[in-house]
Amino acid sequence: MPVSKHSSITLPAVSHVSAGFVAVLVGFASAVVIVIQAAQVTGANSTEIGSWILALGLGMGLTSIGLSLYYREPVLTAWSTPGAALLVTGLGGIGLSDATGAFLFSGLLIVLVGVSGVFERLMHHVPGSLASAMLAGILLQFGLQAFTAMHQDFSLVALMLLTYLVGKRLRPRYVIPLVLIVGLLYIAFSGQLHGHSVHLALARPVFTWPSFSLPVLISVGVPLFIVTMTSQNIPGLAVLRANGYQTPISPLLTVTGLATLILAPFGGFALNLSAITAAICLGEEAGAERNTRYLATVAGGFFYILIGLFGATIAALFAALPQAYVFALAGLALLGTIGNSLHGALNDAKDREAALVTFLVTASGLTLLGIGGAFWGLVARSGDSLRESLRG
Repeated sequence: MPVSKHSSITLPAVSHVSAGFVAVLVGFASAVVIVIQAAQVTGANSTEIGSWILALGLGMGLTSIGLSLYYREPVLTAWSTPGAALLVTGLGGIGLSDATGAFLFSGLLIVLVGVSGVFERLMHHVPGSLASAMLAGILLQFGLQAFTAMHQDFSLVALMLLTYLVGKRLRPRYVIPLVLIVGLLYIAFSGQLHGHSVHLALARPVFTWPSFSLPVLISVGVPLFIVTMTSQNIPGLAVLRANGYQTPISPLLTVTGLATLILAPFGGFALNLSAITAAICLGEEAGAERNTRYLATVAGGFFYILIGLFGATIAALFAALPQAYVFALAGLALLGTIGNSLHGALNDAKDREAALVTFLVTASGLTLLGIGGAFWGLVARSGDSLRESLRG
């Protein structure tokens, strides 16, 4: 239950602010390039990409601050990084208006799940191996691009890979920001940064009228919903529970789903619970007293808003960077997720073959009836499950 409105207000300490800043920096640096790629696939221009970052920054900031203050527990929200990766692979040839319709559809499904309270029962019907295999298939090309980018700039990508390998052993929590910084320094000193168009500027919202295409809703909206729920909200809930916080899950889903519905026309494609970066705000480094660690996620919310307001500058900066850098950064940022997904998909021997089929179908980029590979990966797994049931 939320605390009384008359409860005393506690000011954040340095540990709260630093934990919130690190959580936002790690999450943002790890995935903003994938979000930008997703927007570019739809044909979005630099102003529209800035609107995406603005909408996501404001959405994550306001929901993190609001939910944390209401429940007095550390609730950090995030955009769906696996969802953004899905959009890169699934939105080819799909316009921004149809994509916006898919975002709204996914957000509506999350709201319905939150309001109805059927989250646990619904997720019970989505086998973990299925979700892991589908996610691994979606992310495969990103992992491959981290290495094929060496054809474009061997020295840059090799340096980033070496930094990743060393940083993973010494400072695993900060490895992606470290890779980002080392890559930027190399680009700057080698004269590859074409930043004449980069200047400090506030982002402005750009509204896109949604259109609804059944093939797009099925091939993008449904997988986006499933990936967001299974790869973000379930781990996010697990992180809260593992740290002893019993924040009710249904209201959190409802709020993030409603935020997606409101912000989708401006580029807020999917908001959800944070998992990995949330752990930074839930541990002892965020404060010795557990009952004040919510101030770390409040601080993180303010940093989210600040980044969102300058989304236009961030979009212009990444547009000025070499393509090899963007591909390598995205791939390295997702290596851990790819490995965990493959492990989850293939760990159970009895489901291994079915999960492998799902992985291969999803990774193949198969398109039938205008519907993309992620959906057919689900169908392949469902068909295999039905076959096993009939055998039984």
